[in-house]
Amino acid sequence: MQSENKIFDDFVKFVNGAAGTFAGMAREGQADARTRFREWIGGQDFVTREEFDAVKAMAAAARDEVDALRARLDALEGAAPPAVVKPVKPAAKPAAAKRAKAAPKAAPKA
Repeated sequence: MQSENKIFDDFVKFVNGAAGTFAGMAREGQADARTRFREWIGGQDFVTREEFDAVKAMAAAARDEVDALRARLDALEGAAPPAVVKPVKPAAKPAAAKRAKAAPKAAPKA
């Protein structure tokens, strides 16, 4: 035997309506937050995954090319005779050169 109480029925309908309203507000809030976040991220200079992967592949190809060129350079340097670098003597100052020519040489003592 159920008793029919109009107050309880109205209260249950009110709570169910409020719960549905709050759930809808939560969904709208999440959607709005997502939209604002995407707009904020879009305003930043972030790259997409596809762009990142493309640049990563280009960098890997460049490293491979550098390694190949380095090996080729090492092979060429190994085949060439080693270059001999002669040290360069500093030039004498003009005044010192004139004094050296002008000064008579002393005779060796016997």
